[in-house]
Amino acid sequence: MTTDTLTGRRVAILATDGVEQVELVQPREAVEKAGATATLVSLVHGDIQAMESDVNAADTFTVDRVIAEVSTDDFDALILPGGTTNPDQLRVDADAVEFVRAFMQTHKPIGVICHGAWTLVEADVLRGRTLTSYPSIRTDIRNAGGTVVDEEVVVDGNLISSRNPDDLPAFCAKIVENFSA
Repeated sequence: MTTDTLTGRRVAILATDGVEQVELVQPREAVEKAGATATLVSLVHGDIQAMESDVNAADTFTVDRVIAEVSTDDFDALILPGGTTNPDQLRVDADAVEFVRAFMQTHKPIGVICHGAWTLVEADVLRGRTLTSYPSIRTDIRNAGGTVVDEEVVVDGNLISSRNPDDLPAFCAKIVENFSA
């Protein structure tokens, strides 16, 4: 069922090679079905290689915009999908880290799932925040000053988080709800 709750909203999806395909595709479909324009932002022009279960090559996706050429002013919300190598590459890119930091500082909504929170850790924006993530990065979140809970989806202000692909139905519903505000 299509709704128009996000009509006119611009959503950035920040991802690069190694993104977990389902964590890119399902949130993108959810926000687009709700009327938003989703833009795949990455480190370089061309295509990115998505993965299935972190180790199996899946589809490739064409990059719409390059991180060095965008700002938070271009978007109303941000999605940070996981996969282990995707956020690991993003968190060493100064433009990507600054983009994420600026989203948090402007209080625009951010949906993050699985390992995607690694970029938030690097941006040093988790002090005093409560979120969930994939179990293997929870120590990193705690070390960055965040509180981790083991729940399907957690909303803390502008930050919406989920643990893994099994949480995608709840995550997608919650980002659509929160991105419309």
